[in-house]
Amino acid sequence: MTDEKTDPQGDLTLRTVAMPADLNGNGDIFGGWVLSQMDIACGILARERARGRCTTVAVDAMKFIRPVAVGDVLCVYTRIGRVGRTSMAIEVEAWVRRGVVGEREKVTEAVFTFVAIDEEGTPRPVPVL
Repeated sequence: MTDEKTDPQGDLTLRTVAMPADLNGNGDIFGGWVLSQMDIACGILARERARGRCTTVAVDAMKFIRPVAVGDVLCVYTRIGRVGRTSMAIEVEAWVRRGVVGEREKVTEAVFTFVAIDEEGTPRPVPVL
């Protein structure tokens, strides 16, 4: 999951454009914005796999590789890394398409842990496939 030169691993789960409102003081896109997009994408996959409500409980091994610029198209790829009784580890990579030509670069990666929960917010088993 750490080689920036390979193709994205996982399924394209979310695409969005980095906008000027998301800039930090250095003129790059704020890392928290990128993190939130990754959390949204992981939440989509977690909900599908658990067939219901899930919550983020941990973000492990977050690694920022390159900055994101205004106008870059952020593409977030996700895949299930591990499924436990109530939890799932989701591997996530964020890549950007830069400029009109769309040169692709990996900008960050992480592992998000989600827990399947019921209507009261109590952990519940992840269904067996």
